[in-house]
Amino acid sequence: MAGNKTMAHDADVGAFIAALAKPQRRADAEVLDALFRRVTGFAPRMWGPTIIGYGRYHYRYESGREGDFLATGFSPRAAHQVIYIMPGYGEYQAIMDRLGKHKLGKSCLYINKLADVDLDVLEELIRQGLADLGRRYPVHPA
Repeated sequence: MAGNKTMAHDADVGAFIAALAKPQRRADAEVLDALFRRVTGFAPRMWGPTIIGYGRYHYRYESGREGDFLATGFSPRAAHQVIYIMPGYGEYQAIMDRLGKHKLGKSCLYINKLADVDLDVLEELIRQGLADLGRRYPVHPA
């Protein structure tokens, strides 16, 4: 059975953020890093080449597949900031309605720039997602 392609590693998160080419993407990533640190209480860790994760959890599916993955985090991609809430966003419609301009994937929230969203609502979303994940799996520092 294949393992996860996205694994935690020890690359420097600050250096990764500082090296972002777009000034707005870099500034938003600095705000997100501070927000995630405050909300989660976890130090960030790189997962794969572009994801900044906060906390980790170990999952085991009925199929027998298991592994470790980030509890929550973000990735400053070229076109969007991508926010990862691991339970997904299906149960958070009331929060999402108050967030501001965004697009959704299964466990990905796409934001063009932080000025498009209410940061207090984003904090609520991160906090709720982490709490929900913690009810399913133990969440630990990365």
